[in-house]
Amino acid sequence: MLRKRTDGQENDGNVKTDKKKKAASPGENKASPHANERTCWSTLILMGKIILLIIFVPPFLNYAALQREAQMLSPKDGQSFDIGLGQKVHMLCKGKGQPVVILDAPTGMSSDIWCHVQETLSELTKVCTYDRVGLGFSRRVFQNETTGMEKVWGMSTTGRMVDDLHRLVKVAEIATPFVLVGSELGSLNGRFYSHIHHTQVSDLVLIDPIPEDVFEEEQWQQYWYSQLVPSLQVLQFAAAAGLSRLMIILGLMKPTLHHQQLSEELLQRQKYLLSNPAHQSGAVDEHFFLNESASQVGEISKFKPLSSKTSVSVITGDTYDETLPAHLNEVVAALQRRFVEQSYPQASRIHVPGADRRMIYTQPDAVSKHLWRLVSRRQTRQQSQ
Repeated sequence: MLRKRTDGQENDGNVKTDKKKKAASPGENKASPHANERTCWSTLILMGKIILLIIFVPPFLNYAALQREAQMLSPKDGQSFDIGLGQKVHMLCKGKGQPVVILDAPTGMSSDIWCHVQETLSELTKVCTYDRVGLGFSRRVFQNETTGMEKVWGMSTTGRMVDDLHRLVKVAEIATPFVLVGSELGSLNGRFYSHIHHTQVSDLVLIDPIPEDVFEEEQWQQYWYSQLVPSLQVLQFAAAAGLSRLMIILGLMKPTLHHQQLSEELLQRQKYLLSNPAHQSGAVDEHFFLNESASQVGEISKFKPLSSKTSVSVITGDTYDETLPAHLNEVVAALQRRFVEQSYPQASRIHVPGADRRMIYTQPDAVSKHLWRLVSRRQTRQQSQ
């Protein structure tokens, strides 16, 4: 009897347990949607935090690093000159002697691009490079600090740059006449300056000069404003978002100058400029307004021809830019030949085999060789006088 009662009790217990489980299961089913909802919200909150970190942390860290690097990486031998209108222009001069050589960089580039040419040529004479306003270590002007000059010459155009350079020459007490060397946009600036201030320039050297009518060609205009400028705007955004610094750290992005012959300080300075949204903004503006700069040079050339006392040299390579399609290089080459024949028929023409517009830092010895000969001849004339 006890055995049977025990079995009965066990059966009753099992039945009761099953009933409890059945009774509890509806409650569990009701609770599971709430649990899933809480899990979804937790996931969304976590993703939101990650997105906020991605958006805000890199720019903040990049800004903090830029503030520190601006002081550390500024060239020690350079000087910052107040040229008025709230602008401070950084200039670096090396060597001694006359005539002084002033080097004006290509479109959107800092004066570091001339490092090899300046180092070589400074053994012969005084050589000066400078950062145009908005680039490198030259302070960008704010509109409320100006005196209205931007109404005459627009910001980041050749007219304004030449006005800046003229005031810089005075403030820095550069001996005149000097040799003015310009590449790309620098060549437009050099032409404008030489036509206006002809007594200050003894020799004008144009490296891969930009013809003033190049933007009249639809193919070139489409390439410039549909491909090149947008790509530079992407770099500007990447710098502002702190992504450029991150990509440099990961080895996904390299500055224009990155070969082994560079000093560590110069290499770090190039990385700093690549991560600096202010510098990238200046580069975008110079490219965007290049059409207007070319137009200004065309007008001034007609209004005031170059003095016959100023010698002109034109240095070109095999192509304007070896990375461009052949038809675009042909357009630039044809326009270059035409404008040199029309504007400077007596110009000395130098061809650098295997070179393009990057020759000042890919083949600096070829550029330095010509400039050395030019300066040596000018020094000989000065001594004979």
